Amino acid sequence: MKEVEMTAAIPTSQEEIYAWLVNILHEMFELDKARITLDANLYTDLDIDSIDAVDIAVKLKQLTGKRLQPEVFKSVRTVRDVVDALAGLALE
Repeated sequence: MKEVEMTAAIPTSQEEIYAWLVNILHEMFELDKARITLDANLYTDLDIDSIDAVDIAVKLKQLTGKRLQPEVFKSVRTVRDVVDALAGLALE
């Protein structure tokens, strides 16, 4: 897994969050950006395992300064779920 350096401001619109997340997933896991669609399942479509999911949560906390609540984190299955969770954090 590669280390991601993202220093830009955290986006707030869902479209910006999605583009930002695509870049993060591409950099962290060397995924083809074309595979990272809103409806892509993190586990079955993108081959992200539970350890990778924890790494994503840690990276998002580092980048946003906010922590996804465990119940939200556990319910995330698709890229859209992550975008929605981040949009919710942006409103806090």
